[in-house]
Amino acid sequence: MANAVGASELRPALPEEVRAVGAEPGYGSPLGVEGTIVVVDDAIPVSPNLVAGANEEGFHFLNVNYGRDFEAEIVADIAAAGDGSLCPECGDAMRAVRGVEVGNIFKLGTRYSEAFGASFLNEDGRRKPVVMGSYGIGLGRLLACIAEEHHDENGLIWPVSIAPYHVHIVAAEAGEMADGLYERLISAGVEVLYDDRRESLGVKFKDADLIGAPIRLTLTPRSLQWGVEIKARSDAEGSIVSTDEVVSGVKGKIADLETEVSLGDSIAPVRRESPA
Repeated sequence: MANAVGASELRPALPEEVRAVGAEPGYGSPLGVEGTIVVVDDAIPVSPNLVAGANEEGFHFLNVNYGRDFEAEIVADIAAAGDGSLCPECGDAMRAVRGVEVGNIFKLGTRYSEAFGASFLNEDGRRKPVVMGSYGIGLGRLLACIAEEHHDENGLIWPVSIAPYHVHIVAAEAGEMADGLYERLISAGVEVLYDDRRESLGVKFKDADLIGAPIRLTLTPRSLQWGVEIKARSDAEGSIVSTDEVVSGVKGKIADLETEVSLGDSIAPVRRESPA
């Protein structure tokens, strides 16, 4: 409503203010009022035979129609839908569900451009104020959506397409082998998080699952007898890859995960939920 009338804030009208324009508190309507701005929801012009207050205590009018019985200065989308409200597109009942606002758009109009003198010359050479809008996407909100959709009981499971790191290296202890593997992966264009802390493997594994990088590489004295363990965060078990083939193995695993994301985007059913 505030946006529709260009107001910075709104408050309920006092009873004497309602009566001053020819309306009656509790029975007010746009019928016969004077000296006020009439604002209606955009559903009103297309809704026939409505009920409206008669601006007389204890009475209402039936079969009130927009255009015949009254008109508005402003027609805008001002109604707040609730659980069970009918969808304006299909007519089915809508339901209210919790969601996360990942982005927003504010129509600022010319309020700020006029205040700051921000203008342009139109095609006729006349100076006009710039029409402004504010568009934002919240990274923190996006992270909340990702965590809600991609997780298990142990932590995050980052989709490879948006993960901050492709690979999480977990080594029993930092050393030449782990350092060298890190450098080789970086040189191959792989984004790597290297856990070189002096913590137990159990702690490192737990933190790796919590952080949720798509691929975990594990280097232990036992695994290094055959190679390096490579495990996707979404898989229950890993496999051993020879140290000579670990870079190509990682890149192949990344390609497989990217294919899964691509196929998931293309064949996933669309779930439409009407906002309330």
